[in-house]
Amino acid sequence: MIGADPAEARNLAASAKSLQELEAILGQYDGCGLKLRATQLVFADGNPDASIMLIGEAPGAEEDRIGKPFVGKSGQLLDRMLAAIGLDRTKVYIANTVPWRPPGNRTPTPEEMALCLPFLHRQVELVAPKVIMTLGGPAMQTLFDTTSGIIKMRGKWANLTVGRHQAEAVATLHPAYLLRNPAAKEQAWQDMLSLKLKLVELGLVD
Repeated sequence: MIGADPAEARNLAASAKSLQELEAILGQYDGCGLKLRATQLVFADGNPDASIMLIGEAPGAEEDRIGKPFVGKSGQLLDRMLAAIGLDRTKVYIANTVPWRPPGNRTPTPEEMALCLPFLHRQVELVAPKVIMTLGGPAMQTLFDTTSGIIKMRGKWANLTVGRHQAEAVATLHPAYLLRNPAAKEQAWQDMLSLKLKLVELGLVD
C-alpha cells in the first residue's frame, strides 16, 4: 500500500508476546496491499515448538484457499522431501516471508517485503528454532540479506541472526522449482541430507 509505514509494522510485530497474538495482529493489519487481494491470511503450519523452521516465499492459490502454507503440489513434494529424512509437519514449523498471496503468484515487491519482514522476524523469534531452512531464492535473499542467487548459496550453512534470534541456517531450492526442473532434485536431496546431518550434529534427532 503506497505510503504504508514499515515503522508501524515493526512496532506492531514487537508487541506480540505469542504466536497467537502475532497471528491476530497480522489479521488486523491493513498496511500491506497484498492483503486486499488475498482470500485470507496464511500464517503457518506445523509444530510451533519445533526446533526446525522452514521458510518459503509466499502463498500460492491453494494456500490462499486453505489458509496454510505449502498445501498444493509443491507442498506435497515438500512433505515427501521431509519424509525422506524422517521428518513431517509434526516436527517442523513452516511459514513464508509474506503471509498473503501476491496477485498471480508474482514475486513480492521490495515494499511489500519491507512491510511483512518485521512480522516474519518476530515469528522466528517466538518459534526460536535451532535450525532454519529457506526454500527458494526470494526467501534465501530475504533471510540471508544477500543478492546472491540460490544456485550459488544453496547448501551452505551459516549462523544467521533473524531479529534477535540466532540459528543455524541453510538455503535449498523451492519445491515448485523442482517440479519445473526435475533434474535439480539431486541438488535438493543433497541439501536435505545436509539438514539431517546438522540435526544429528546438534542432537535434535537420533
